[in-house]
Amino acid sequence: MSGRVQGKVAFITGAARGQGREHAVRLAEEGADIIAVDICQNISTIGYPMATREELDETAELVKNLGQKVVAFEADVRDVDALRAAVATGVSELGRIDTVVCNAGILGHVNGWEIPPEAWKDTIDVCLTGVYNTCQATIPQLLKQGDGGSIVMTGSRAASKGLRNLGHYDAAKHGVVGLMRAMANELAEESIRVNVVNPHAVDTIMVHNPDAYKVFAPHIENPTREDAGAAFRTLNAMPVDFIDAREISQAVLWLASDESRFVTGQTLGVDLGAVIK
Repeated sequence: MSGRVQGKVAFITGAARGQGREHAVRLAEEGADIIAVDICQNISTIGYPMATREELDETAELVKNLGQKVVAFEADVRDVDALRAAVATGVSELGRIDTVVCNAGILGHVNGWEIPPEAWKDTIDVCLTGVYNTCQATIPQLLKQGDGGSIVMTGSRAASKGLRNLGHYDAAKHGVVGLMRAMANELAEESIRVNVVNPHAVDTIMVHNPDAYKVFAPHIENPTREDAGAAFRTLNAMPVDFIDAREISQAVLWLASDESRFVTGQTLGVDLGAVIK
Protein backbone atom coordinates (compact mmCIF):
# COMPACT_ATOMS: atom_id res chain seq x y z
CA MET A 1 0.00 0.00 0.00
CA SER A 2 1.29 3.47 -0.82
CA GLY A 3 0.02 7.02 -0.70
CA ARG A 4 -1.70 6.46 2.63
CA VAL A 5 -1.49 10.17 3.49
CA GLN A 6 -1.22 11.50 -0.05
CA GLY A 7 -1.94 15.21 -0.28
CA LYS A 8 -1.97 15.74 3.48
CA VAL A 9 0.24 18.11 5.48
CA ALA A 10 1.73 17.05 8.81
CA PHE A 11 2.93 19.47 11.52
CA ILE A 12 5.59 17.69 13.62
CA THR A 13 7.42 18.96 16.70
CA GLY A 14 10.82 17.61 17.73
CA ALA A 15 11.38 16.82 14.06
CA ALA A 16 15.14 17.37 13.78
CA ARG A 17 16.13 13.85 14.79
CA GLY A 18 14.99 10.69 16.57
CA GLN A 19 11.32 9.80 16.50
CA GLY A 20 10.33 13.17 15.04
CA ARG A 21 12.61 12.76 12.05
CA GLU A 22 11.36 9.22 11.44
CA HIS A 23 7.75 10.44 11.60
CA ALA A 24 8.52 13.13 9.03
CA VAL A 25 10.23 10.69 6.69
CA ARG A 26 7.63 7.94 7.03
CA LEU A 27 4.72 10.32 6.41
CA ALA A 28 6.57 11.85 3.47
CA GLU A 29 7.13 8.39 2.03
CA GLU A 30 3.35 8.01 2.00
CA GLY A 31 2.70 11.35 0.31
CA ALA A 32 2.53 13.99 3.04
CA ASP A 33 4.16 17.40 3.00
CA ILE A 34 5.82 18.33 6.29
CA ILE A 35 6.06 21.30 8.65
CA ALA A 36 9.08 20.32 10.75
CA VAL A 37 9.62 22.16 14.06
CA ASP A 38 12.44 21.83 16.59
CA ILE A 39 14.01 23.94 19.34
CA CYS A 40 17.58 23.63 17.96
CA GLN A 41 19.17 24.71 21.24
CA ASN A 42 20.17 23.00 24.45
CA ILE A 43 18.16 22.82 27.69
CA SER A 44 20.44 23.19 30.70
CA THR A 45 18.70 20.65 32.95
CA ILE A 46 19.06 17.83 30.42
CA GLY A 47 22.31 15.88 30.30
CA TYR A 48 22.42 15.21 26.57
CA PRO A 49 22.53 17.74 23.70
CA MET A 50 19.36 18.83 21.97
CA ALA A 51 19.09 18.73 18.19
CA THR A 52 20.78 21.36 16.05
CA ARG A 53 19.68 23.50 13.12
CA GLU A 54 21.89 21.34 10.93
CA GLU A 55 19.94 18.24 11.98
CA LEU A 56 16.64 20.01 11.30
CA ASP A 57 17.93 20.89 7.84
CA GLU A 58 18.92 17.24 7.34
CA THR A 59 15.35 16.20 8.12
CA ALA A 60 14.09 18.72 5.58
CA GLU A 61 16.49 17.38 2.97
CA LEU A 62 15.32 13.81 3.56
CA VAL A 63 11.73 14.90 3.00
CA LYS A 64 12.66 16.80 -0.17
CA ASN A 65 14.53 13.77 -1.49
CA LEU A 66 11.24 11.88 -1.29
CA GLY A 67 9.63 14.43 -3.57
CA GLN A 68 7.60 16.15 -0.86
CA LYS A 69 7.49 19.78 0.24
CA VAL A 70 8.77 20.81 3.63
CA VAL A 71 8.94 23.89 5.83
CA ALA A 72 11.57 23.72 8.61
CA PHE A 73 11.04 26.12 11.50
CA GLU A 74 12.98 26.70 14.72
CA ALA A 75 10.52 26.96 17.62
CA ASP A 76 10.45 25.99 21.28
CA VAL A 77 7.22 24.19 22.20
CA ARG A 78 7.25 26.14 25.46
CA ASP A 79 6.61 29.27 23.38
CA VAL A 80 3.08 29.19 21.96
CA ASP A 81 3.65 32.36 19.94
CA ALA A 82 6.61 30.74 18.19
CA LEU A 83 4.42 27.73 17.39
CA ARG A 84 1.70 30.00 16.02
CA ALA A 85 4.32 31.61 13.79
CA ALA A 86 5.39 28.17 12.58
CA VAL A 87 1.76 27.32 11.79
CA ALA A 88 1.26 30.57 9.91
CA THR A 89 4.45 30.10 7.89
CA GLY A 90 3.72 26.46 7.16
CA VAL A 91 0.14 27.08 6.08
CA SER A 92 1.15 30.03 3.91
CA GLU A 93 3.56 27.75 2.02
CA LEU A 94 1.75 24.40 2.09
CA GLY A 95 -1.87 25.49 2.27
CA ARG A 96 -3.23 23.55 5.23
CA ILE A 97 -2.59 21.14 8.12
CA ASP A 98 -4.17 17.69 8.34
CA THR A 99 -2.10 15.91 10.98
CA VAL A 100 -0.46 17.28 14.11
CA VAL A 101 2.23 15.16 15.77
CA CYS A 102 3.03 16.50 19.25
CA ASN A 103 6.33 14.70 19.57
CA ALA A 104 8.86 17.04 21.25
CA GLY A 105 10.08 15.72 24.59
CA ILE A 106 13.00 15.57 27.01
CA LEU A 107 14.07 13.06 29.64
CA GLY A 108 16.23 13.29 32.75
CA HIS A 109 16.78 10.75 35.53
CA VAL A 110 16.57 11.59 39.26
CA ASN A 111 14.72 10.31 42.33
CA GLY A 112 11.25 11.81 42.50
CA TRP A 113 11.75 13.62 45.80
CA GLU A 114 15.10 15.06 44.67
CA ILE A 115 14.08 16.60 41.34
CA PRO A 116 15.51 20.13 41.14
CA PRO A 117 12.75 22.72 40.66
CA GLU A 118 14.15 23.86 37.32
CA ALA A 119 14.35 20.29 36.02
CA TRP A 120 10.74 19.70 37.10
CA LYS A 121 9.66 22.88 35.34
CA ASP A 122 11.55 22.14 32.12
CA THR A 123 10.19 18.60 31.86
CA ILE A 124 6.58 19.56 32.54
CA ASP A 125 6.85 22.59 30.27
CA VAL A 126 8.24 20.63 27.31
CA CYS A 127 6.51 17.27 27.69
CA LEU A 128 3.04 18.42 28.80
CA THR A 129 2.60 22.16 28.31
CA GLY A 130 4.44 21.85 25.00
CA VAL A 131 1.81 19.37 23.81
CA TYR A 132 -0.94 21.74 24.92
CA ASN A 133 0.77 24.68 23.21
CA THR A 134 1.09 22.69 19.99
CA CYS A 135 -2.62 21.90 20.10
CA GLN A 136 -3.48 25.51 20.90
CA ALA A 137 -1.46 26.69 17.91
CA THR A 138 -2.78 24.14 15.40
CA ILE A 139 -6.39 23.35 16.30
CA PRO A 140 -7.77 26.71 15.12
CA GLN A 141 -6.39 25.91 11.66
CA LEU A 142 -7.99 22.44 11.70
CA LEU A 143 -11.32 23.96 12.74
CA LYS A 144 -11.06 26.66 10.09
CA GLN A 145 -10.56 24.06 7.38
CA GLY A 146 -13.68 22.25 8.55
CA ASP A 147 -12.84 18.79 7.25
CA GLY A 148 -11.44 17.04 10.31
CA GLY A 149 -7.91 15.99 11.08
CA SER A 150 -5.74 13.85 13.32
CA ILE A 151 -3.73 14.85 16.38
CA VAL A 152 -1.16 12.32 17.58
CA MET A 153 0.51 12.93 20.94
CA THR A 154 3.68 11.14 21.97
CA GLY A 155 3.19 9.47 25.32
CA SER A 156 5.41 6.78 26.81
CA ARG A 157 5.30 3.57 28.78
CA ALA A 158 5.57 6.16 31.58
CA ALA A 159 2.07 7.34 30.63
CA SER A 160 0.57 4.16 32.02
CA LYS A 161 3.08 2.93 34.58
CA GLY A 162 5.10 4.85 37.13
CA LEU A 163 8.80 4.45 36.42
CA ARG A 164 11.60 4.92 38.92
CA ASN A 165 13.77 8.06 38.68
CA LEU A 166 11.27 9.69 36.32
CA GLY A 167 8.68 11.37 38.53
CA HIS A 168 8.56 14.57 36.47
CA TYR A 169 8.46 12.66 33.18
CA ASP A 170 5.82 10.23 34.53
CA ALA A 171 3.66 13.15 35.66
CA ALA A 172 3.95 14.87 32.29
CA LYS A 173 3.14 11.77 30.26
CA HIS A 174 0.17 10.83 32.46
CA GLY A 175 -0.99 14.41 31.91
CA VAL A 176 -0.70 14.00 28.14
CA VAL A 177 -3.14 11.08 28.27
CA GLY A 178 -5.64 13.13 30.29
CA LEU A 179 -5.33 16.04 27.87
CA MET A 180 -5.83 13.71 24.92
CA ARG A 181 -9.00 12.23 26.39
CA ALA A 182 -10.49 15.65 27.06
CA MET A 183 -9.65 16.98 23.61
CA ALA A 184 -10.88 13.81 21.91
CA ASN A 185 -14.28 14.43 23.49
CA GLU A 186 -14.26 18.11 22.62
CA LEU A 187 -13.21 17.69 18.99
CA ALA A 188 -15.00 14.49 17.97
CA GLU A 189 -18.01 16.36 16.59
CA GLU A 190 -15.61 18.22 14.29
CA SER A 191 -14.15 14.89 13.05
CA ILE A 192 -10.80 15.82 14.59
CA ARG A 193 -9.36 12.69 16.16
CA VAL A 194 -6.95 12.81 19.10
CA ASN A 195 -4.86 9.82 20.20
CA VAL A 196 -1.65 8.98 22.06
CA VAL A 197 1.13 6.64 20.97
CA ASN A 198 3.03 5.18 23.93
CA PRO A 199 6.55 4.17 22.84
CA HIS A 200 9.14 2.45 24.99
CA ALA A 201 12.88 1.81 24.68
CA VAL A 202 13.21 3.65 21.40
CA ASP A 203 16.69 3.66 19.89
CA THR A 204 17.38 7.41 20.13
CA ILE A 205 19.69 9.72 22.07
CA MET A 206 17.01 10.12 24.75
CA VAL A 207 17.83 6.54 25.77
CA HIS A 208 21.39 6.32 24.48
CA ASN A 209 23.37 8.73 26.61
CA PRO A 210 25.70 8.30 29.61
CA ASP A 211 23.14 9.48 32.20
CA ALA A 212 20.59 6.91 31.07
CA TYR A 213 23.16 4.13 30.90
CA LYS A 214 24.16 4.80 34.51
CA VAL A 215 20.54 4.42 35.65
CA PHE A 216 20.18 1.05 33.96
CA ALA A 217 23.61 -0.28 34.84
CA PRO A 218 24.53 1.45 38.15
CA HIS A 219 26.92 -1.33 39.15
CA ILE A 220 29.22 -0.55 36.19
CA GLU A 221 31.56 2.45 36.34
CA ASN A 222 31.27 3.37 32.65
CA PRO A 223 28.31 1.43 31.26
CA THR A 224 27.93 0.93 27.53
CA ARG A 225 24.99 0.60 25.17
CA GLU A 226 25.28 -3.18 25.51
CA ASP A 227 25.17 -2.94 29.32
CA ALA A 228 22.03 -0.79 29.16
CA GLY A 229 20.50 -3.09 26.56
CA ALA A 230 20.78 -6.07 28.87
CA ALA A 231 18.87 -4.14 31.54
CA PHE A 232 16.24 -2.95 29.06
CA ARG A 233 15.54 -6.51 27.93
CA THR A 234 14.47 -7.38 31.47
CA LEU A 235 11.72 -4.73 31.23
CA ASN A 236 10.21 -6.10 28.04
CA ALA A 237 7.87 -9.03 27.50
CA MET A 238 9.32 -9.55 24.02
CA PRO A 239 13.01 -10.57 23.69
CA VAL A 240 14.21 -7.23 22.32
CA ASP A 241 16.19 -4.46 24.00
CA PHE A 242 15.52 -1.35 21.85
CA ILE A 243 12.97 -0.45 19.16
CA ASP A 244 13.91 1.36 15.97
CA ALA A 245 12.13 4.73 15.81
CA ARG A 246 10.56 3.71 12.50
CA GLU A 247 8.38 1.21 14.35
CA ILE A 248 6.80 4.09 16.26
CA SER A 249 6.36 5.96 12.99
CA GLN A 250 4.30 3.08 11.63
CA ALA A 251 1.78 3.68 14.42
CA VAL A 252 1.83 7.45 13.81
CA LEU A 253 1.23 6.85 10.10
CA TRP A 254 -1.78 4.66 10.82
CA LEU A 255 -3.30 7.27 13.12
CA ALA A 256 -2.62 9.99 10.55
CA SER A 257 -4.24 8.02 7.75
CA ASP A 258 -7.90 7.44 6.95
CA GLU A 259 -7.42 3.80 7.95
CA SER A 260 -8.00 4.96 11.54
CA ARG A 261 -10.77 7.46 10.72
CA PHE A 262 -13.03 6.17 13.50
CA VAL A 263 -10.30 5.86 16.14
CA THR A 264 -10.15 8.61 18.76
CA GLY A 265 -9.46 8.94 22.47
CA GLN A 266 -7.15 5.92 22.46
CA THR A 267 -3.67 5.04 23.70
CA LEU A 268 -1.63 2.81 21.41
CA GLY A 269 1.36 1.11 22.99
CA VAL A 270 4.39 0.26 20.88
CA ASP A 271 6.36 -1.04 23.84
CA LEU A 272 7.50 -4.66 23.41
CA GLY A 273 4.81 -5.63 25.91
CA ALA A 274 6.60 -3.74 28.68
CA VAL A 275 3.36 -2.36 30.10
CA ILE A 276 1.95 -5.88 30.68
CA LYS A 277 5.09 -7.29 32.28
